[in-house]
Amino acid sequence: MKISRGVRGWRVVLSVMAAITFCPVTSSLAAKTRTAVDQVGRTVTFPDHPQRVISLAPSITEIVYAVGRGACLKGATIYSDYPKSARELPRVGSYVHLDIEKIVALKPDLCIAVKDGNPKETADRISDFGIPVYAVNPVDLDSVIKTVGLIGFLLNADARAAEVIGDMEARIQQVENRVATTPRRPRVFFQIGISPIVSVGGDTFLHGLIQRAGGENLSGQLISYPRFTKEQVLGLNPEVIIITSMARSEVFEQVKQEWQTWQQVPAVSNNQIHVVDSNLLDRPTPRMVDGLEMLVRLIHPELF
Repeated sequence: MKISRGVRGWRVVLSVMAAITFCPVTSSLAAKTRTAVDQVGRTVTFPDHPQRVISLAPSITEIVYAVGRGACLKGATIYSDYPKSARELPRVGSYVHLDIEKIVALKPDLCIAVKDGNPKETADRISDFGIPVYAVNPVDLDSVIKTVGLIGFLLNADARAAEVIGDMEARIQQVENRVATTPRRPRVFFQIGISPIVSVGGDTFLHGLIQRAGGENLSGQLISYPRFTKEQVLGLNPEVIIITSMARSEVFEQVKQEWQTWQQVPAVSNNQIHVVDSNLLDRPTPRMVDGLEMLVRLIHPELF
């Protein structure tokens, strides 16, 4: 169903207001704190104007910068590499293996966590030191938009967050309008692992992006990250093969060349095998819209 920019915008505003209104928010002028319930149901009291924030996931780091509060960041996880200035932040471990000693030493007044990635027991231990930990839970593109609004609320960056959300919504709508002009849904095999071959199932960010970009995810009915043999992939007869690469781009280019030997596969005969940057597609940040726009151009080149 297509949603106009105005309707979609009000939906996001209302969802963020619901998170704030129905998860009671209070202010104390004396203590200069606010209290809210985060997206995993924990009541968190945090400063009214956080000044020393630690991001516990690369996606959180990106969003904090996107809403114009990068100067508040005093620490981030090891793969927080966007924007470039984030690379200079002190490291507090990976988002799965957080270094609590380093986090405490940086004296944060707020940590922002993600439900899918940061271990709950680690977040609880950080809280035991009197450090507030607010968790968000982006699970698809729509909830990424909501997360931008919530982080804007936490860091008093509501106006900038609204600008980011407006831009995201407008661009998503443009993609949906373009996809709506064709009934074609090319069969897409999305490869994220090499040995074994691994794809993406129906409860992943990537599945939602493939669908929104007008494709049929050939592993969409399977578990989150199903494994395949080469023969099984060939049997699916994909029309588009997309391979994600990070640091090992030369390895993925070799995989692309191996697929290109199978001329009977439509993706090969139509020159529809692509290697793309995974950070645009699997990090729940505003850049997912960049990834969506890239996908629709790869899946439906005839629309451009």
